[in-house]
Amino acid sequence: MKVTITYDNSSTNDTLIPDWGFSCFLETSGRKILFDTGGNGRILLQNLRNLQIDPACFDDIFISHPDFDHIGGLSDILNLNHTAVIHNPTSFRGIRYPNQVIYYDNPTRIYEHIFTTGELGQREQSLAVETDKGLVIIIGCGHPGIREIIDTLLEFGRITNSLAGFGTVHAILGGLHGFDEFEVLEKIQKVCPTHCTRHIDEIRRLYPAKFIAGGVGKVLEF
Repeated sequence: MKVTITYDNSSTNDTLIPDWGFSCFLETSGRKILFDTGGNGRILLQNLRNLQIDPACFDDIFISHPDFDHIGGLSDILNLNHTAVIHNPTSFRGIRYPNQVIYYDNPTRIYEHIFTTGELGQREQSLAVETDKGLVIIIGCGHPGIREIIDTLLEFGRITNSLAGFGTVHAILGGLHGFDEFEVLEKIQKVCPTHCTRHIDEIRRLYPAKFIAGGVGKVLEF
């Protein structure tokens, strides 16, 4: 599994533009998935070009929630990609493109090894990928709470009773907003807090061995 951060508040080099918002590109289980689209389509497309990622290559576009800093580039992407499946929270209606749009209000297996929490608290959904090391969870802003996101996924794995990688959470990547229940991270191996995370410095201080700095251009492999 490979994740490239394509939109974030910071940047890893001068050729990539930082801006308030979040987006990342996942390559996993034979799928190419764009998670969220940042706050500005022009900036997202320029970052994609400089990262040599073709917007037409995306099989899926996963939207965590309809705040401007996560959907700002959606129209620009859809102008260049007419085939991607859009995976939306139920609160984000009204997309009128020829693409297939699927809405989620419950935990669901989207593809083999790829899952959504469904929309939690009528606010936001998160994406999870099952790996041989455990779950890798991608989070937009974490509005429902990181503990609830994790518990929802682990309970879904317990109920379905067929998902080997659901026993543990290996990594969390994305915006964690005001998250301060730092003990939740004790058993997680890798944490990459991005975008709106208020307590990045505290997470880095408490867990230096598992902390990964984000920023546009950061590539992570799990």
